[in-house]
Amino acid sequence: MRLGNALKTGIAINIVFIIFEALFGFLSNSMALIADAGHNLSDVLALVFSWIAIILSQRKATLRYTYGLRRSTILVSLLNTIILLVAVAFIVYETVDRLRNPVKIDAGNVIIVAAVGIVINGFTAWLFLKDQKRDLNIRSAFVHFIADTLVSLGVVVTGVIVALTGIQWFDPAISFVIVGVILYSSYHLLIDSVNLALDAVPDHIDLQDVKQYLESVPEVTDVHDLHIWALSTTETALTVHLKTVTRTDTAFITGIQQQLQERYGIGHATIQVEYGETAGAVENVCN
Repeated sequence: MRLGNALKTGIAINIVFIIFEALFGFLSNSMALIADAGHNLSDVLALVFSWIAIILSQRKATLRYTYGLRRSTILVSLLNTIILLVAVAFIVYETVDRLRNPVKIDAGNVIIVAAVGIVINGFTAWLFLKDQKRDLNIRSAFVHFIADTLVSLGVVVTGVIVALTGIQWFDPAISFVIVGVILYSSYHLLIDSVNLALDAVPDHIDLQDVKQYLESVPEVTDVHDLHIWALSTTETALTVHLKTVTRTDTAFITGIQQQLQERYGIGHATIQVEYGETAGAVENVCN
């Protein structure tokens, strides 16, 4: 509930600011403000999609979607990165056109609006400060707004330089710096999103360390068919076959599941136990 309120608050205040920033960008002939407004618009879309994904991920499993719709948070984090790249293409196109056809900007308006942007973007990033540590989807929004705060600071500096020197081309030129910040901030998010979409082991989990733990269990003689993947941006699943030297019971499996949860944050572990020459399977699923 708290995260949902943070998303709604972030969406509302940023929509108002985007309208304000874009309007003054056009009135001031400032490509830097217009570029920043376009970037902020992509971030608002990211917040909207993140909100939708969180709602979908909370839906119960069905006969068709047996894991529910948890994976929607991974798909949305990937979509958000694509939106950023589209915003970059728009900014580059408009900036090149403005460099070819320079116009005089109102540096005073640029400084004031960008200063407001620092406050708005900084506050929005603060809303997600806590939750970004455990959710890639929210971290993507957090990184976006941290980048926006730095970009707005850069636009303020641009306005000051233009006001002091009268160099008009410096305003569209700073847009390329904005593009660099966007690309830098989105690169790792894109890689992480693609990896999770391809069922890679989440970055915070060391598969070899998990295997070594399973091999260290006294009853276990062999570990194979170990798979770890993300169910969503916050939930991780594991399946594994364990060969044992003695017969085991449900308490044996439950104990391992608890350790996997406590050590690695793996909350969905399916463990098949094989004892002796033939595979007498015991399966337990932790939901």
